[in-house]
Amino acid sequence: ITFILFQERNCRRGRFSPAKLKGKRVIELGAGCGVSGFGMALLGCDVIVTDQKEVLPLLERNVERNISRVMQKNPESFGSVKVAELQWGDESHIKAVGPPFDYIIGTDVVYVEHLLEPLLQTILALSGPRTTIMLGYEIRSTSVHEKMLQMWKRNFDVKTVSKSKMDETFQHPSIQLFIMGFKHSADCTENSDEATVEKVDVETVVEDKSSEGNVVVEGSGLVEENVDDQNKPISQNAKLSEWEARRYGAMAARILRDVKIS
Repeated sequence: ITFILFQERNCRRGRFSPAKLKGKRVIELGAGCGVSGFGMALLGCDVIVTDQKEVLPLLERNVERNISRVMQKNPESFGSVKVAELQWGDESHIKAVGPPFDYIIGTDVVYVEHLLEPLLQTILALSGPRTTIMLGYEIRSTSVHEKMLQMWKRNFDVKTVSKSKMDETFQHPSIQLFIMGFKHSADCTENSDEATVEKVDVETVVEDKSSEGNVVVEGSGLVEENVDDQNKPISQNAKLSEWEARRYGAMAARILRDVKIS
């Protein structure tokens, strides 16, 4: 949801506008229900949503149902969505989806350390020199988070989307959105650093309280990652926000779904 709302806030103009995204090839990793990929398709992208084999039936049902609804209302702005199996690190799966892609996206795909290397290698295999990677996830382990950043920064220019640029309802210290692009080679000119930053820049749409329903654009909304700031402990006595309450409720529902009361 955080990723989708970020797209919504940034789709009025700039690199995430339908005019810029129409026809772009996008692949979603660990798609689950496919919400993030579908959001990109609504902006005109041609999307492949991927996951492991056991998830595909649910993913296919969600795609079919939502495509039929979109086609009844606003088919002209819609791109396309296809479903494919992709086990991270599986060369045959990677080849079958037809890399490279313009955008690689994923939400909540980082949670255990042993998946970091397969995820990185899959992203590298799916990428071209101008691919943009957009990943969002919830920090569950400080050690995994720090190792992930070290791995990413060896290969990519990593930018973190500022909390102030996300939807207010879903801002939380443990939720991160990253936008990454490939680093230039060492033999590039001194101007390469500037070019790389421009590549992963993003225009952020915010509400202008002084205008009647108008929208203005402010800056890039991107800041360098600061591990110390992101990993500050959350007080156990703090009152649960609406977002936290919904998240813990969903977790409880998943845990209890197979429990039978005799």
